[in-house]
Amino acid sequence: MVSKRARWWPAALLTVVAVTGCGAGTDAPSSPRVKGVPEVKDEKDLPALPLDGYRLSTEESKRFGKAQRLLAQRCMIRLGFTDFPADPKPPRSYASSLLTISGTSTSLGPLDLDQAKRWGYGWEPKRRKALVPTGRAMTDAEYAALYGMSTSGAAPKGSKSSERGCSGRANEQLLKGVADSRRMWTLPAAHDADLRKAVQKDRQVRRAFATWSACVVDKGGKRFADPMAAYSDKGWRRGKDGNTAHTRREVATAVADIECKREHNTLGVWWAVLAEHQRSDIRRNKHEYDAVRGDLDVLRGNIRKALG
Repeated sequence: MVSKRARWWPAALLTVVAVTGCGAGTDAPSSPRVKGVPEVKDEKDLPALPLDGYRLSTEESKRFGKAQRLLAQRCMIRLGFTDFPADPKPPRSYASSLLTISGTSTSLGPLDLDQAKRWGYGWEPKRRKALVPTGRAMTDAEYAALYGMSTSGAAPKGSKSSERGCSGRANEQLLKGVADSRRMWTLPAAHDADLRKAVQKDRQVRRAFATWSACVVDKGGKRFADPMAAYSDKGWRRGKDGNTAHTRREVATAVADIECKREHNTLGVWWAVLAEHQRSDIRRNKHEYDAVRGDLDVLRGNIRKALG
């Protein structure tokens, strides 16, 4: 059963793509020499990846969330909860739940040097407030109706999505006409995760990470296998909300991390190799990817209709 906390927190949170690196070496497989490596100094320099065309963009995800909340609100009003807000906070009985923020602006850690100089691998504390729902707190009765739960917090056994309250009905409306929602949501992500693991073993990427790692050491940091290892180091003492302690060592490491990425174009090399792997995967699985794209087009139409 989904936890009470997970049922109401915004779904469009940033997601960390964990990329576990290996040390430098010459015994790993390599892709053909990649052409067209972009020069990546800032996040805006990082081009879209081929698989990005097979999932909702950040802006589209926000529109999906807005449409879901709007449809759920209309449903709640029909049930008699006439002043139900569009973006409700959880009931006061759940107010102690924490919103956990995780993730970085790129798949290999941050690129914003000014941000790193102030907050290291964390962020300004007020960033959390921007993601907190803007509406009033729900009552327990409203919460139960929204998620089709009994007063004990349990969903009806064996219930279908249309019976799981107004939230489930809203999702059902947005997915109307989608042939395979599970494939639409999971296939690109699953393939992407496998491709990233393969890229980690590519000789060009391993050399790029080794060069980056040596650069960080030269700037006074410790040796990390790859940028995500630096980002996720336990020494940064992340709290329950996902933010770090912003220690001097953390800030110095984050700054060295980004400076070395820029000096050696680490993300440009990584992007080029991953893009080639993704293009090959799309060619090999064209039928499945075409089906995903078709379902996304249906979903986008439903979102437009819901938002008017």
